[in-house]
Amino acid sequence: MRILIVGLSESIHTVRWLSQARGEGWKIYLFPSIDNGIIHPELIDVTVCNTFYNKKNIQGNNVRLKGIPIFSTTITNMLKALFYKINPNYRAQKLSKLVKKIKPDIIHSLEINTAGHLTLEAKKLYKGSFPCWVVTNWGSDIYLFGRLKEYKKEIRDVLEACDFYSCECHRDVELARQYGFKGEVLPVFPNTGGFDIDKVKRLRSTCLTSKRRMILLKGYQGWAGRALVGIRALRRSSDFLKGYKLVIYSAGLDVRIAGELFSQETGIPVEFIPLRTPHDVMLRQCGMARIFIGLSISDALSTSLLEAAIMGAFPIQSWTSCAGEWVVRDGKTALLVHPEDPEEIEKALRRALTDDKLVDEGAAENIRVLEEKLDKLIIS
Repeated sequence: MRILIVGLSESIHTVRWLSQARGEGWKIYLFPSIDNGIIHPELIDVTVCNTFYNKKNIQGNNVRLKGIPIFSTTITNMLKALFYKINPNYRAQKLSKLVKKIKPDIIHSLEINTAGHLTLEAKKLYKGSFPCWVVTNWGSDIYLFGRLKEYKKEIRDVLEACDFYSCECHRDVELARQYGFKGEVLPVFPNTGGFDIDKVKRLRSTCLTSKRRMILLKGYQGWAGRALVGIRALRRSSDFLKGYKLVIYSAGLDVRIAGELFSQETGIPVEFIPLRTPHDVMLRQCGMARIFIGLSISDALSTSLLEAAIMGAFPIQSWTSCAGEWVVRDGKTALLVHPEDPEEIEKALRRALTDDKLVDEGAAENIRVLEEKLDKLIIS
């Protein structure tokens, strides 16, 4: 079987999705939805179809490369910019020609607003019968962007044109139907698949959750992430944080600045996990945290929440996630909060910092449920 993936070649989420197909004997091609020439170092056993790429930037990857190799990032970027200027639709044309050349059995767009739109444009250009097309909803593709005027028509056009739809939330199945999808819905499960339970158990701390003295904060801040609100709530709770340290991952400059100032003002040590930290290291950090804080104005299942929960960290999570469909019971196995209300998040923090029974029993139930539901031997 030949499968053509249209998705972000630099994304760990693409890597994890593709890892589920490893060992099946399929020929997997990846057409980057953003033509930046970046390939995630953990991507393996895939043919990546670039336009131009700087070979020096992607040495060491166990991938097959298609495209024109150039040993200068500057020249590579100049050529891409020139192509866009001459023909803004050249990427869709290239994708359409690739479909004609390799004749995939399935085309799978990982994400709607970039990969899905690009595939739709290629389909419009394609002469003949277009292959079976699967679209996977990522994160906020429908739940947030579907409410924005700029994206509504594009989302509807993609969903009306594709054959299959996959997502992490039953909530998003209903939204897809509202946006015109009439094809077949694939089983609802996490986009990144299941967990290697044996590995999770090896990496998880044997220490009771209530005995851990670390707070883990997801550092996303931008159009959706609200890590800065989390830092404000932590400052309001600092009288309960003596003896704890705060660890922040995926932090941009604004969050790093806020984290350093928080440490100076409160005396609470703050550590930042570097970008591109190996996944096993991240899981181990989750396994040492008493509390995990994840805040965003929109999300799907939230992979980070699942990873924290299965490693025994007690989640304080914005209610915009659909994690409740899988594991979260508000007030029992997690505390759900408004992503932009530091006072509400402060109350949740104070409760999770002082109620040992809550975090121990909640963490134990999360681990039990997730090990039963998300074993990779069941979900793959």
